[in-house]
Amino acid sequence: MTDTMQTSASIEDIYRSESRRVFATLVRLLGDFDLAEEALQEAFKAAVEQWPRDGIPAQPVAWLVSAGRFKAIDTIRRRARFTSYEDVAEIVDEMAEEAPDQHEHLEDDRLRLIFTCCHPSLAPDAQIALTLREVCGLSTEEIAHAFLTPAPTLAQRIVRAKAKIRDARIPYQVPERDELAVRLHSVLRVIYLVFNEGYSASSGASLTRHDLSQEAIRLARLLLELLPEPDVAGLLALMLLHESRRGARSTADGDLVPLDEQDRSLWNAQYIVEGSALVERAFSSGRIGAYTLQAAISAVHAQAASADATDWQQIVGLYDALLRLEPTPVIELNRAVAVAMHQGPQAGLALVEKLIADGQLQNYHLAYAAQADFHRRLGHVAEARAAYGKALALTQQEPEQRFLNRRLAALPQ
Repeated sequence: MTDTMQTSASIEDIYRSESRRVFATLVRLLGDFDLAEEALQEAFKAAVEQWPRDGIPAQPVAWLVSAGRFKAIDTIRRRARFTSYEDVAEIVDEMAEEAPDQHEHLEDDRLRLIFTCCHPSLAPDAQIALTLREVCGLSTEEIAHAFLTPAPTLAQRIVRAKAKIRDARIPYQVPERDELAVRLHSVLRVIYLVFNEGYSASSGASLTRHDLSQEAIRLARLLLELLPEPDVAGLLALMLLHESRRGARSTADGDLVPLDEQDRSLWNAQYIVEGSALVERAFSSGRIGAYTLQAAISAVHAQAASADATDWQQIVGLYDALLRLEPTPVIELNRAVAVAMHQGPQAGLALVEKLIADGQLQNYHLAYAAQADFHRRLGHVAEARAAYGKALALTQQEPEQRFLNRRLAALPQ
């Protein structure tokens, strides 16, 4: 390989690994997402032209930030004919005051960008779209495909979110300590929503979206590196332990395999070790949040050699603790499943039917799927058939539909 080819390959590697860091700093310097994106592309264009001739600089990220900043100044000056001279001069002067070596800000800038994209004044779907676009660098088309949303709709969502940040003067900063807990909750929620869509797609032909799960894990790793809080460790642990089962969750044909039937030799041992260590780290802090408790439940599953060997009593106890923190119907449903495994299907059925009767989960397909499974195990064929029918009417995911249809077909006539 020639030197020029090696340099080009290195530039491509730097773009993949560092472009979002450069972008985050350019957003801080320029105060504008679109101008920063344009400056980023111009900086890499300059690198492609100069580095094969001059060599790769000792600090390529700082070089790219500096190049992008000067390219943006040139862009603003070219646009001066559309703006008053005083406005342009003020903007250029402010940018020129920034020190060319931004190295000490690079990591902080990525954290600032995450908190800006996940600001609570933005709608939840806008937070997700903006985070995937600006922090992860996914294209609008990729995000639209992942969430089964038309690309123009997704693009407008991102445009509106950027306008809201600009017009509402949302600060580009990490919140102060007294605000951090509330704001961090919003960030973690966005990351977990991205992961959930990848781990169990809400609809469509595929059970999972590996790329989205990996983006969420990458975001959580970055956040933990920049902000080593127990809740962040708990969320990363939860996602790693869930993700460890990916290889066993579906057949080669894409059909769903339930937890108790999975080949545990296919589980990712490295993720289990890392996730379990993070659970212990979060517990040792004494500040135990909902993500950490959910991760602890997943760790109990991961440590069992088989479904029968699972410590269901411990899982029920962890769900009890989780319900004290987050008393939601979905967590109650998950606890009911654990109770059924510990005490028998009749105990679980009583809990699920109460949840459905209370109207909390009457449109949630997994509640009816659990109800159907308990009836099936108890030999209540007619009741199982009716519950499977309700679950099928509510699910939009094809692998789940096939699984429920198989269970329905296997019931005695």
